[in-house]
Amino acid sequence: MNRVLAYIGQAIAYTLFAFVIGYLATSPPYTHLEPGMAVIKLSFSHAGEHIKECRRLTQEELNALPPNMRRPTDCPRERVPLLVELELDGETIYHELLPPSGLASDGASTAYKKFPISAGEHRIVARLRERRETDGFDYEKAGEISLAPQQNFVIDFRPELGGFLFL
Repeated sequence: MNRVLAYIGQAIAYTLFAFVIGYLATSPPYTHLEPGMAVIKLSFSHAGEHIKECRRLTQEELNALPPNMRRPTDCPRERVPLLVELELDGETIYHELLPPSGLASDGASTAYKKFPISAGEHRIVARLRERRETDGFDYEKAGEISLAPQQNFVIDFRPELGGFLFL
């Protein structure tokens, strides 16, 4: 008799658990985007140039180093932060100085940002500076885009392919 009650209790508990999971799987409803909206995603990882140029060590400097540390050039590892700017319909929606990653600040700078915007025709301009100078941009791409509702529009950066890619 005890065993039968235990099985009945288990069945009731499992049934309640299944109903709770079923309810939470469908309620409250989740909307990824509001109707009539699209998303622009800026996503890339890129390393800027080194903060200082390599320099050739003099013979005196080489002699002062232990024999196992003697290399002809001194190249600092640290990299320049990237300046990224995104403009939509003449308005700047993103302007960020992205620091390099890594303990020695020698890794790539990474950007991942989402911008929900209204669907339709837009003019977009993406810019990036990866050098030590503080004026102008190294890469720039502009274009007209047409976004459908619920569309994901991705902006990637590949210097080997000419810079920004609108996907």
